[in-house]
Amino acid sequence: MNRIDQLFQQKKKNILSVYFTAGYPNLNDTVLVIQSLEKNGVQLIEIGIPFSDPMADGPAIQASGTQALKNGMSLRVLFEQLSKIRSSVQIPLVLMGYLNPILQFGFENYCKKASECGVDGLIIPDLPFSEYMESYKPVTEKHGLHMIMLITPETSDERIRLIDENTGGFIYMVSSASVTGAKNTFSDNNIAYFRRVNAMQLKNPRLIGFGISNKTTFDAACENASGAIIGSKFVSLLGSEKSVDEAVEKLITAITTQ
Repeated sequence: MNRIDQLFQQKKKNILSVYFTAGYPNLNDTVLVIQSLEKNGVQLIEIGIPFSDPMADGPAIQASGTQALKNGMSLRVLFEQLSKIRSSVQIPLVLMGYLNPILQFGFENYCKKASECGVDGLIIPDLPFSEYMESYKPVTEKHGLHMIMLITPETSDERIRLIDENTGGFIYMVSSASVTGAKNTFSDNNIAYFRRVNAMQLKNPRLIGFGISNKTTFDAACENASGAIIGSKFVSLLGSEKSVDEAVEKLITAITTQ
């Protein structure tokens, strides 16, 4: 069974998923970050593939991607780094990357390499759902990978149900129709959107991302979904703290203490 499915079978609420940019702050930090996150209780990890034109990313993640590319990060390097990751890490791993570099690498090859490394799911924010259905779904399923789709407050109920019926793993609920970045609290509109989607009784669990940086937003996400995805906050800490472990510990403190 896919590790993402196992996770959601075993844990229904308060799941913490963390995003970081591969190759940041240093090229060879990727495995260290993954190991430290698991050691500190994170249940799912999104490994970001740096790209020169990341349309959904806020300033912190854009800056980390620029630095990672300068450090020499590429898909080839990333798969080399992840080749033995399953000897030390058990939790689900998801690759998050934009379509352009993936197509340059070759989509079939990308899925094959990801599967060989023990990756469980993919997020491709700029992959249109119709193209996924027509061309990419058979390939991801062949390699045992879940394609995780994003929804926003603007996504229609009809589209949400279509995504729910044709994908697995979980649905990534983007909290608002903006780029990533930390917020102190969710608005009434955010909460209304969360509740609207919950009332649809979808088959896939949901995780809420974008804007989660403290206990207030983490708790609100967990109250309205199976858990939360944190990215910008952690990437900022990786850039400011002396070590990976210190960055992870500060993140855990930020979402567990008022």
